[in-house]
Order: sequence, then C-alpha cells, then structure tokens
Amino acid sequence: MVTINGFCDERFRAVREEFQRNFDEREEVGAAIAIHLDGKPVVDLWAGVADRETGRPWTEDTMVVVFSSTKGLAALCIHMLIDRGLLDVEAPVARYWPEFAAAGKQDITVAQVLSHQAGLPYWQQDLPRDAMLDWDLIAGRLAAEAPIWEPGTTHGYHGLTIGVIEGELVRRITGRSIGRFLREEVAEPLGADVWIGLPETQEHRVAPLIFADFNPRSPMAAKLLSEPDWHGWKLINNGGGHVSLETANSPAYHAAELPAVGGIANARGLARTYAALSRDGSVDGIRLVGPDALPAMRTVRSASSCDHILRLPTSFTLGFSKSWGSRSLGQGEHVILGEQAFGTPGMGGSIGFADGQAGLSFGYVMNRHGTGVGLNDRGQSLVDAAYRAVGFSGSTPGFWVR
Repeated sequence: MVTINGFCDERFRAVREEFQRNFDEREEVGAAIAIHLDGKPVVDLWAGVADRETGRPWTEDTMVVVFSSTKGLAALCIHMLIDRGLLDVEAPVARYWPEFAAAGKQDITVAQVLSHQAGLPYWQQDLPRDAMLDWDLIAGRLAAEAPIWEPGTTHGYHGLTIGVIEGELVRRITGRSIGRFLREEVAEPLGADVWIGLPETQEHRVAPLIFADFNPRSPMAAKLLSEPDWHGWKLINNGGGHVSLETANSPAYHAAELPAVGGIANARGLARTYAALSRDGSVDGIRLVGPDALPAMRTVRSASSCDHILRLPTSFTLGFSKSWGSRSLGQGEHVILGEQAFGTPGMGGSIGFADGQAGLSFGYVMNRHGTGVGLNDRGQSLVDAAYRAVGFSGSTPGFWVR
C-alpha cells in the first residue's frame, strides 16, 4: 500500500480515503491534492512516485505540467487587469494589439476570446516543429489569420490560441510577459508554487508525465475517426509538436511561457491561488481582485450541448470553465463541479477551481494521465468527496451540476 503523506482535517477524511483508493485501485502513480476551506488549508496530501524510471518519490514540493489547468492562472492575470481598469473586456482585442485586426478580426472582443467564441481555435497555416517555443512566431501567425467561424455565433475550445491572445494582451498592456506578471503579482505575494515559465533552478522538482493511450470511444475521437477532414485534426496536429511526450517533458517546454497549456504547479499552489477567488478576492490580507470582479469569473458567457471542438456539452465564463459533460459520458469526458464553481481542468485529469458558495478552493495534480479532456475517476472522486465534506451533494438543489 502506498504511504499517504501530509495532513488532512478530520472533516475531509473521505478525501484522504479516495486519494488512497486512487493508488490502490485506480492506478495512480504520483499525485497531490490540496483543499482550502474559507481560505485556510484543510487538506494537503501527496504520495507515490514522481519518476518511474528512477524511482524518485513524489515529495511535498514536487510539481508537474498541468496543461490546460494553466488557463485559470492566465485568466486570473487578465481579470486583474480588468479590475485595475487597464483592460475593457468588451473592447476589441485590436485596441491593445493593433496587428490582431488583420484578416477581418478588427471587431473580435476580449470577451469573445475569453469565452472561446472568437473563431480562432487553431492555427490554419502549418506551424514548424517546436513553434510553441517561439512566442513571436506563434503570436504573429495568429494575428495574421482569419477566423474560421463568425465570431460570437458559436463557441469551441481554443485549446492553445486563447493563451497566446491572453499573453499578448498582458504584454501589450503591462510591458511584462504573462509569466513574469503571474510571478510578481500572484505567486510571490501568495507564496504559491504556480509558474508559467519555469526557471532552470526549479527543474529538478518536476515530475515527468506519463501519457494515456488514445481512447477511440471519446466524443472528440469519434468525430475525428468518422470525419478525417474535420478541422479538429488541425487543432491536434498543428501545435508545433507540443503534445508529444518528449516535448512536454523537456526543460525547454517548461521554460516556455505558454499561458494555455504550459503551466507548472503543485496542488498546494493551485489551491492557494484559488483561495482568494473562493472568498472576496483576497486571502490573508493579500488582494488579487476586488469583490466586484468575481461575478464575471463565475458567470457563464458561452455554453452549448456540443462544443464545436470538444464535441461535449461545455460552458465557459470569461476565461474559466464551469461543469462539462455528464457522468454518463464516461471516463475523462466530464467535469462535475458546484453550480457557482469556476476553474479549469487540464489534459489528463488535473484541475484547480474555486467555489465561493461552498467556501472551497481545490487543486489536484498527477503525473499519470487519464484519457479524455476532463476529469477521470481519480480527480472526480476527490472533487465529490470534498463537496460531501462541506455538506453539498448531488441531491442538494442549487449546489450541484449533474
């Protein structure tokens, strides 16, 4: 039996039990779970092996690439600029990034980008290998392209491109890269282990990823296999090789500032960051945003029963995700959170989120990926147990999204 390290408030005993089951029954390799209640840590657990090849154990300070869980960190940076009056979410992106107006994009708003409605879910022109390591290249290419649907008419997951636009907005407005902004304005004040762009001095703490096998039964895979010319292939195959295991586990990828997919964190860092957003925008006297900023983070701006890209029911706020799919879709094809919760899941099953109604902030990271684009039974079981611990359940009206 794997030894579970850390601490767990007695009220959250069921979370610890599910975390143990993940290793005993659900093939977890190395992972961590952290939960704050009303801004205070109540769960901070870690266990397993960080590197299967060397046997290096997962320790208190182990971190991992969290892929799209990074999107919540990037969205927070954007909302901090909105809260400071430096960014108008209803303004065209081109107001801040003039080159973005090319090819008919002059009217695309920041809000349309943040809610995945901009019609720019991928690069149409082929990108060279390792393009994601060249910010000026990917930003310039995106600025030159036309949308593939009329902006605002539908939504589809902008898996990589949303981060480029967010990063360029932060750079144009503040003169700082989004990774530097995150460190200086969020991570360092909070003491949170969250990074967009990892320095070499921290590389030794990163756990190598273990990718899941392709799942042909997932809704997106079924679409890809039934329609080989569908544009979803472009999304998957035109990312400069970023989804290869070799690239994702490389120091160069870790150092690159990729606001949609390249963040590195541990569970404690995610829970600490979202703790402020589960309250009034502040925690322990450190304010990230004012209370008036929070409704835009948790209020749905786009939703449909079939995301144009993911082929699942999805819903998005300005930069954050809400619940996705349903349990009936199976492993990796849903994210079931409280009605007021907002955050972002990451490929393979990681997640960070805040729920002010439940008073929770939550972080879960792992090195062995599950299939699909949402949570699998490891992460979802921890989320479910956390809600039960604070008295919310699937049968509680108004608190739980099925």
